[in-house]
Order: sequence, then structure tokens, then C-alpha cells
Amino acid sequence: MKIVVVDDQTAVREGLVTILELMPEFEVVGAGGDGAEAIDLVERHEPDVVLMDLRMPRLDGVEATRAIRAAHPATQVVVLTTYADDDSILAALGAGAIGFLTKDASRDDIRLALEAAAAGHAHLDPAAHAALVGAASTPASSAAAPPDGLTRRELEVLALIGEGLSNGEIAAQLYLSDATVKTHVNRIFAKTGSRDRAQAVAYAHRHRVRR
Repeated sequence: MKIVVVDDQTAVREGLVTILELMPEFEVVGAGGDGAEAIDLVERHEPDVVLMDLRMPRLDGVEATRAIRAAHPATQVVVLTTYADDDSILAALGAGAIGFLTKDASRDDIRLALEAAAAGHAHLDPAAHAALVGAASTPASSAAAPPDGLTRRELEVLALIGEGLSNGEIAAQLYLSDATVKTHVNRIFAKTGSRDRAQAVAYAHRHRVRR
């Protein structure tokens, strides 16, 4: 799995590179210090995943993520940052990041997030998930209806996506077939303009869609 590491702090960046190089499943193909370098490294190396800091000079991680996901949809982005406030998380996920970790993440946390990203699965660490759940304090039934024509069943599925459940887990919770859940998920993506599950998670929390 080809990885690019981007962080403006040299010690952090080099430490991450060292950690990843000790894991045989990863190959670090580049490391940069800001969002502009991230975009250039992705252009040159076409990595599977970028491990991206958020707050950096010249171009921040949110804008770099948006540019990378637009030009290179096969490259996923996992954010690794000091900040786990809901605004930072929603901005990152809205830009197309598929994972979100704080900088106290363990080596195993980083490995799991990168493997999940490469497989196209969203991954939020507990601090990020807790921040989003805390921000989404209004249930869907009492919140203003999302402006995209979502049905009641689609809202139920979207709420469970927002909690990080897989299609199979959603099917079990709602007593639906996997195929039916997949259909609902595809319709949710289309109606909300979400490119992937991470953006659907961001949409769910932005609109306070909860069970």
C-alpha cells in the first residue's frame, strides 16, 4: 500500500514515516510539509492513501484534501490532527477525507485507519466520533428536514451510517436485506451529493440526523 505523509512539523512527519516503514504492508512514497506539497506528491506518486495534517501553511489539509479527491478519486485521505472539534471533523469529511485520527492515535490505530481507507471504509477514532455525536444533539424527528428529499427510511439508514455501522450491521438493525440497504445507501449518496461513506457521515452530523 503506497502512502504519502503530510505534516508541517518535521519531527511529527519523520516520526510517522519511521512508524509506517516498520510495517511491511506500507510503502511511504513521499512526505511533505503542507497541502501544496501534498497535491504535488499525489500527482507524482499516485498513492493509495494520504495521511494528512489539517492546519498547515500555504494550503491547509482541508483544501488539499478537496483538491486531491477531485483530481485523484482513487487516492483516499486520512486526517491525523491535534484538533478533534466537530468543525474540523466536518470540514475534513466534507472535503472528502475518509478517516479522522487525533495525534494521540497509537500505531495500531494508524494501521487500522489506513487499511480501512484503502478498502474504501470510513474510520473515525473514538475522540472524533464522540465530538460528532455530541454535536448532533437533536434527533432527526425534531430537526429541520434535510433539503434533499430523503425518505423516513433513508433518514434511518443515514443515521446508522453516521454512527459508523456497515451495510450488514444496518441490515441487521432494521431487519432489511443487504441488497435493500445497499439500494438505500446509493440513493442517500445521490440525494446528498456524497461521493463516499465519509461524506455521508459528515452530512448526517451536519444535519443532526440521529435515531
